[in-house]
Amino acid sequence: MLSLAAAAMLAAAVAAPAAATAQGRRTQRADREAALEQPHRYVNPTGDRFPILAWYSLLGEQVTPEHYREMADAGFNISFSHFTSAEEVERAFDACRGTGVKILVTCAEMASDPEGTVRRFRREKDNAGYFLRDEPICDAFPELATWARRIRSADDSHMLYLNLLPNYVSPRDLHAESYAHYVRRFIDEVGLGMVSFDNYPVTFDGLRPQFYANLEDVAAEARRAGIPFWAFALATAHDPYPAATRASLRLQIFSNLAYGAQGIQYFTYTSPGTETWNFHNAPIDHSDRRTEVYDLIRELNAEVQALSGVFLGSRVASVGHTGDAIPEGTRPLASLPPQIRSVEADGQGVVVSLLEKDGERYLMIVNRDLHNTQRVKVETARGVQRILGDGSRVDASRYAPTLAVEPGDMLLFGWEE
Repeated sequence: MLSLAAAAMLAAAVAAPAAATAQGRRTQRADREAALEQPHRYVNPTGDRFPILAWYSLLGEQVTPEHYREMADAGFNISFSHFTSAEEVERAFDACRGTGVKILVTCAEMASDPEGTVRRFRREKDNAGYFLRDEPICDAFPELATWARRIRSADDSHMLYLNLLPNYVSPRDLHAESYAHYVRRFIDEVGLGMVSFDNYPVTFDGLRPQFYANLEDVAAEARRAGIPFWAFALATAHDPYPAATRASLRLQIFSNLAYGAQGIQYFTYTSPGTETWNFHNAPIDHSDRRTEVYDLIRELNAEVQALSGVFLGSRVASVGHTGDAIPEGTRPLASLPPQIRSVEADGQGVVVSLLEKDGERYLMIVNRDLHNTQRVKVETARGVQRILGDGSRVDASRYAPTLAVEPGDMLLFGWEE
């Protein structure tokens, strides 16, 4: 028989690992609770690919591998469908598998049982993240913060997403002191680790005058918080917006990228089944067929992805505008790096953005005129390269200094620091 001392020693030896395991579990719980007190940490849902999201995507009989492959062929890698049930989400995961398209999860159960729904889908390889709500005002921020915390308690590794209103909604209606205050409150109070906003600037009357001010405010608040922002282009005609054109799509996307957007989104991919807003001419129409907009977007997305080495993860050093009358809320072009001796445009003016990434610098020039080609003169120093839409590079000296830039289009130059 064991002596009392030996028995005590044996009991202690058995109890020690169990105690250590229990202590480890308590430490893990404490670490998780501490993490939930901090803003969510954004992780690019598409890895080393530039995120390109299709809003109002496939539903019902459209949810097939063939349709997801068609979406991927147009350059989309995230699909956001307004699913009503978790079963529909599960079918979408089954259909998208292997196509290169990920699913942004939304369904009724995300509100009624966020923890259980998240646990159901958190291990899906093609999970791009979780959607909360569209276009909230400030009054909703406390509820959204609680909702986000519940989601994070079950899965703190995927993106949390919602979309803010644009700056042509009055601060009074936003219940904020100003538009910038609205964005700041969202970032600080909800803490999703990223910010997305919609602004559809191209109307039948032309380009909304507040468009670039919206980009200025969102980019500044995102920079202050050290988080990325995502932005939109309008792809589907509805009241009071005309059908998308090559110029309108490129102006929106390239302007967003010039201000540092780290994800781009199109509203919508398929045509919503409602007559309320007279939706028509979507990339995929009411008859489930492609329109010309599908091809315009496919061309543009291929270009964005080819240039992801420039845009994904880059930092905006400055943005300025040229022209006799620059857009409201923006700054005139004040200075240029020594490698760029001058930038001049013969028309309304251009956006000039200086970006930095991994020891390289880039100058992006966007024709912000929606209707007219501008001739843009760029004088460069030795060592500067012109970066083409397919990502290839050519010594800038091989091009004439003055080039025609079509409406909404851009020029891109790069050099090593």
